[in-house]
Amino acid sequence: MWYDGSLKCDTEINEKGFNSGLSKMESLAQTALGVFSGQMMTGAVDGIANLRKSALEAVSNMEQNIGGVETLFKDSAQAVIDSANIAYKTAGMSANEYMSTVTSFSASLLQSLGGDTEKAAQIADMAIIDMSDNANKMGTSMELIQNAYQGFAKQNYTMLDNLKLGYGGTKTEMERLITDANKVKEANGEMADLSIDSFADVTEAIHIIQEEMGITGTTAKEAASTIEGSVNSAKAA
Repeated sequence: MWYDGSLKCDTEINEKGFNSGLSKMESLAQTALGVFSGQMMTGAVDGIANLRKSALEAVSNMEQNIGGVETLFKDSAQAVIDSANIAYKTAGMSANEYMSTVTSFSASLLQSLGGDTEKAAQIADMAIIDMSDNANKMGTSMELIQNAYQGFAKQNYTMLDNLKLGYGGTKTEMERLITDANKVKEANGEMADLSIDSFADVTEAIHIIQEEMGITGTTAKEAASTIEGSVNSAKAA
């Protein structure tokens, strides 16, 4: 079960108490609404039934997503789940959306890192926050950005221009982005070691360029300082 906005899990979510609570809500609604017309009462009870369906679907998705995270990240799975817990603040998305996005590209990420699950969890979190920041700052839909990253994981760069960073959708343009990121690293006294052959490096290069453009951190800032950001954060939580 979960509480205080945090996901607490043993990979198996106990639905007994949850179902019992919703059943009591249905019974109470039928009693309390008895003074209304049959049509109104039916509508109210149907609404609670739809709540049950939606909530149980969310629980089912949660179980599936946690299973995927555990399969991919093994001993580092809890780090991913912890990041999912606060994704409503950092990335403006629910824990379910976060974990689903992570698992969509993590196989390639782990492969590029030689199976280092701890580092993969860190880079995956960085990538998802970068996606959300890009969507907030540049106005591109999150779905298009996620599709672009999934393409990068397969060495397909045709959707690089979806990120609106000034680079076209070709391998040559991705190489140019990585070269620019390496120049930034050199200017900061770091080794210019990013390569297009590594999905982890591609992800880090995009992060560096977005940081240079002032895109990084916009989602968290919006969630903390604007009404719309606060509302979106509350919805995701």
